Parts: sequence; C-alpha cells; structure tokens
Amino acid sequence: MHSENTPSVQVHTKGGTNTADNSLNSKKLLTKHARASIMVSMNTLDKTRRAQVVKCLVEGCSIRATVRMTGASKNTIVKLLVDLADACAAYHDRRVRDLKVRRLQCDEIWNFVGAKAKNVKPEQKAEGWGDTWTWTALDADTKLCVSYLVGGRDLGWATEFMHDCAMRIGNRVQITTDGHKAYLEAVENAFGSDIDYAQLQKIYGAPSEDHKRYSPAVCIGCDMKVVSGNPDPKHVSTSFVERQNLSMRMSIRRFTRLTNAFSKKVENHAAAVALWFMYYNFCRIHQTLRVTPAMEAGLSNHVWSIEEMVALLDRKASEAAA
Repeated sequence: MHSENTPSVQVHTKGGTNTADNSLNSKKLLTKHARASIMVSMNTLDKTRRAQVVKCLVEGCSIRATVRMTGASKNTIVKLLVDLADACAAYHDRRVRDLKVRRLQCDEIWNFVGAKAKNVKPEQKAEGWGDTWTWTALDADTKLCVSYLVGGRDLGWATEFMHDCAMRIGNRVQITTDGHKAYLEAVENAFGSDIDYAQLQKIYGAPSEDHKRYSPAVCIGCDMKVVSGNPDPKHVSTSFVERQNLSMRMSIRRFTRLTNAFSKKVENHAAAVALWFMYYNFCRIHQTLRVTPAMEAGLSNHVWSIEEMVALLDRKASEAAA
C-alpha cells in the first residue's frame, strides 16, 4: 500500500506508460522526484544513519553498495568517511602511546590508487595514482595495531613508520620484519641499539607448470637473520601481522583484488585505512582474545559501539570550537 507522500514509480511497457503492478515484461524507472527523495545530504544524517554508513564501510561494502543500502548520497558518504577518518587518526595519535609491547611484528601490504604503476601517466602520478603501500605494526600479544602509514615503500617511508612505532612504545621490544632492506636502516635510526631485532625472509619454490597468474608460489622455508640484540627465536614471526593484512583485504573494499572498487584518490584511500584501524582496535572483538585489542592493551575498558566511534566527529568539532 502506498501513502500519499510516496513518490510515484513510472512503469514503461511496450504498450505505453501505466501504473500497473510488477510484471515480467515491465521496466520500472524512478521519477526525478523519487530519485531526489532518496538522496540524503550530510546535514540531515543523524547519528543512527551515520553509524549505518560506517558499519557498511568497515564490513567491506563499497561506496556505491553503501549508497544502495543506506540511501545516503555518494558525496555524503565520502565526506563522512574523510571527516570521521581524520577524527579517528587524531584519536589514535593521541591515545595509542606509552605502550608496553614485548613483541612487535611489522609488514607492508600492497594496493594501488587509480591504476597500477605500469599504467599510470606522469600527470596521474603527480595526483597520487600508482602503487600504494600500507605499513602496519602489530603487537603480537594484544593484537593492537600500534602504528600504520600509507605511502611508498622506500627508505624514507620506512624511517617515518619506524620512528612513529618507537614514539609509541615505552620499553625494550623484540621486532620482527620481513626481508625488506629498508627496514635495516629504518629500525636502527628509530630504536638505536636498545632493541632485539630479527628479519624473517620466506623462501618460495619455483612456480609449477600449471601456475596461475594470481596463485601464490609455495613457501618451502624461512630464513631467520638476527640483526640486533638477542631476539627469542621462538617469537621471530610475522604471522599475526600477515593475518591482519588478510583482515584488511576482506574488510576494506578498496583492498579487494580484481575489482573496480580500488581508490581513485589517495586521500580517500588513507581515510579508509584510518577508519578501519579505529574500528579494529576499539570496536571489533578479536575472536581469540574475546575482547578488543584496545581492551587487551589497557587503552579501553569496554567495547566501543559504532555510535561511539561516530561521536568522535562531534568531539573534534567541540574541541575546534573551544
């Protein structure tokens, strides 16, 4: 049953236009008024609607899927993503400090913005298109993401990333990374000699004859290299941070391979990462820990709701006004 305020739906059939019910040979088209009525501006999104949008984004939905599920416009969703991500990043920077970390695992995950590096034109590269790497540092005990950084994969980015890790940890820590050479100098610059550091280089076998394009090679062993201090060989591992990378692939639509959901702007890509890690640290209950990583690390005494996470926007606005 339709109310008087319900927008009419035009049904176009071969015989002309009518208002009949659904039929196999009919095609429904929303009128201009109906299309406009389902697009909601940022100013009219209440906290509940904002929470619905954020829930979709952190559970792996694309922007356009979120539009269809919530009725909010694309521009509204993108603006909410960027604004809330900025508030989340500021909260992470302020709150995730003075940590007691025994074992830190670091890794970087690849993705691209706009197009892969080999297909990017010079003018597009200047806008941030091309290969993008997300650096992540995970506490192996609490599963807390200590630090994250979106950028390139050279020494400069590695140094910035490791300095941020060192700034947040208040004790001697054992660090494990993969064999990426940039880590060697970056870790030394950030932590000095007061550290137990090892690199774990995985060894992959030659691809088989029936090797598929996107099939990974078989790992046939690992080569451990002690770089500094006296790391415990039993805890030289990157398994937890690599599992976190898988969670990112599954929960951030922009990281899903072989789709057109990849980011078109590097700023939006970084915003999606910041939003995800706030949700991961404070809202998402870890299946093994049965609490959130932030609770396990002593940064929170309860599981955050999505509404509480969205409230960071109002908190940031009130702080700016003060």
